[in-house]
Formats: sequence, C-alpha cells, structure tokens
Amino acid sequence: MNDVAVKPISAEAWVATALGDPAKVLERQTVEVRAPGPGEVRVAVRAFCLNFNDIDVIQGRYTTMPLQPPFIPGMEAVGVVESAGLGAEHLVGRRIVGIPSMAFGGYASYAIVDAATALELPAWVGDADGAALHYPFHLGWFALHERGRLKPGETLLVHAAAGGTGSGALVLGKALGARVIATAGSDEKVEFCRELGADHAVNYRNGDWVEQVMDLTYGRGVDVAFDAVGGSVTTDTFRCMGLHGRHLMAGFAEDIALEDGDYLSPRPIAYGNFDVCGVCLVYVTDPLAVRRTLGFNWPARSEGLDAHVKLLEMLRTGAIRTVIGAEVAWSDLPAQLERMQARQTTGRLVVTTGAHD
Repeated sequence: MNDVAVKPISAEAWVATALGDPAKVLERQTVEVRAPGPGEVRVAVRAFCLNFNDIDVIQGRYTTMPLQPPFIPGMEAVGVVESAGLGAEHLVGRRIVGIPSMAFGGYASYAIVDAATALELPAWVGDADGAALHYPFHLGWFALHERGRLKPGETLLVHAAAGGTGSGALVLGKALGARVIATAGSDEKVEFCRELGADHAVNYRNGDWVEQVMDLTYGRGVDVAFDAVGGSVTTDTFRCMGLHGRHLMAGFAEDIALEDGDYLSPRPIAYGNFDVCGVCLVYVTDPLAVRRTLGFNWPARSEGLDAHVKLLEMLRTGAIRTVIGAEVAWSDLPAQLERMQARQTTGRLVVTTGAHD
C-alpha cells in the first residue's frame, strides 16, 4: 500500500494533558492518528497492556522518554494492521502485537506501530493472551535464554515474581527447567507465585530474604537472578549470587531514576565472581545503525521472529501460559494505573478497547 494515499484517521484515546498523577491528568479525547511512514504500520487496536514505565512517562520521570503534553501514552498494541508505510505493506490485514513508534501512542483505538517490532498472532491466540504474551515472555526469553544462558537444573531467583514481567520470567524459567525461587511483597502474592509454579516463594517484607535465599541454596547462592526492581534489591541480590552466576539487570521498578544512579560498587561483583548482565529488549531492523547512532546494542527483528516462534510453540503445547491479572475496561484505565502504582496488582493488566469488536 502506498503510504502517500493513506489519510489520517480519527481515534478514541487516553491523552496525558499534563505531567502528573495518571488519574488526574489522563483525559478521554478524540484524536487524529497520522498515516504510517516508512517502516511503520497503523493498527486498529483491540487490546494492550499497562506498564510501570507508562506511569513514569505520564509523571515526567522517565528521562529516556521526556515527552511534553499533550501526548498519548502506551508502549504496546494488539490489533489488525489497517494500513502500512513503505516496506511494511506485507503486514496489512495481519493481526499483530508490537511497540508503537517511539514507544508511545498505544492508549488509543488506532496506533502507529514500528514494523520492526510487529509480531503476528495466530488465530488461536486471543487478543488478551497476545498482549500478555508479548513483553513479559519476549523479555524473559531474551533475559534468561540469551543473556543469562539459563540451563536446566540451575537455580533462578525472580524478584517481583507476582508482577507483570516477573510472573513471565517465573513461568518461563520453570519451562526452561530451572529451580525457581520467587520473591514478592505480600503473603497473597507469595501464594500466587506458588500457584504459578515457583519451587520456593519468599515474602521479602518478612525477615532477611537474602538469608532465606542462601538457606534455600544450601549456602551456594543462585545461578541466575532476574531483577527488574533495581536499587537496594539489586545490591542485596549481589549477596546471594553464586560462583559464575549471572545477575540480569532488567528494570528499575523501585524508582526509574535508578536508571542513571551511581549506587553500584564493583567490589561485590569482582570478588563475588559473578556477571552483571544488562537487559534491554527492542527489536530493530538495523542493529548496527542503532549502535552507531545511539550507542545501544539491540537485537535484530530476525531474532525476535525466532523467539516468537519458540514462545508460541511453548504456549500451544502448554509449557507456558500467560499471566493475566485482570482484563480492564477502557473506562477503567486510569484507576488500574493507580492500583499498579500502589503495588496492588498481579500479572498483566490487559486493557480492551472495545473499538473494533
């Protein structure tokens, strides 16, 4: 399809009218969504997940994405490709999950998605499951399999294991044959982790969780740690890393400002003889160009397609399952962001737009 012929389209959206608390600054508006450019597609959005980083963006605390209002938040989208720019025409009519261009714009009934991130969903995967599979399991695969080189029989520590990304790492870790120790912040969440398959689950608010993890590993420490929390959780995790262990630094849920923090000391890493592995997942068309312009090492779209096939097969055979904590009505979006910010949620929160039923 020739992108020049495609016209803007009206969409219903949640718009951040100012920087601040999502419940106060998000407004439902009718907006105009532009035509897709080269390497982009325009998606009739049916569902998407809420993310912690969405809250950081809306509050103006995410220095990686310093957006100025008004803007439409939202880092994911599931739906059918309605039109495409140059180089992405083959995706028209396909139902996909992907990341909106520049990682915002997903809270709308139509969204512009970076075609490099677009992953097709088979008919047997519902919209909600497609949304819930996307980032937790692609991030989990990249972290555990590619960066952490997790092997069957190894011990995996998963922090915030009842949350959106942690629950995916827990489920995937078990599928990859690991012994999983999960941490969570309440007895209810600890039980939730056990239901997901954790071999052991620890309430980090009750006593010294590091000591508990060391006891569970007979003093050896863990082989791999999935850490999307950061801050004190990261430095405490250094105390329970085993010899040749791999600490996966996958996020900063404790405080996004930690992304630029100076709280890490080389001493425990060097003397502990374990690796600290950065984890940032964005599939791109040209990794070398990204490296030369931004200085980042991001995997190629081809790697994402390979991972997607593996994850879909694991989902089809029952080796993994999506973890949907709640399916959220369009009108309830701000309230659910508040619950997420207050750490009152489990699994993924999937919003259904109801716009293209």
